[in-house]
Amino acid sequence: MAEKDSAKPILLAGGNPQISKGYGDPVVQAYIDAMPGWKSGVGRRLDALISEAVPGVAKAVKWNSPFYGVEQGFWFLGFHCLTKYVKVAFFKGASLSPLPPGTSKQADVRYLDIYEDRPFDERQFSDWVKQASTLPGEKM
Repeated sequence: MAEKDSAKPILLAGGNPQISKGYGDPVVQAYIDAMPGWKSGVGRRLDALISEAVPGVAKAVKWNSPFYGVEQGFWFLGFHCLTKYVKVAFFKGASLSPLPPGTSKQADVRYLDIYEDRPFDERQFSDWVKQASTLPGEKM
């Protein structure tokens, strides 16, 4: 009989991994490892860029998505898998310059969608991360 820990996480709609809520790097790495196909590589790259831009960044998984913040419980960014792309949410993205391209029904939120066949500008992403980390985090 297989150990419970060795079971693969369930993939929800769009291939988003179902990972139990938790805090710290290990739970975020479990989420990234469970991201399907090419999305796992994107998750690893996003995590590395965020960690380089904000040394000591707080990490968590909530609502089946990794969250990043300067202070535990106050988050500036999260991402999750959709069918054809990885969606990065900057919770105070309307305050970033230049604005991330994706709009939201929530006035402050801006998105960056990352597709398999379209590279994203890592330098610009890192700059947005640095800017976002200086803004008040979203309490969630």
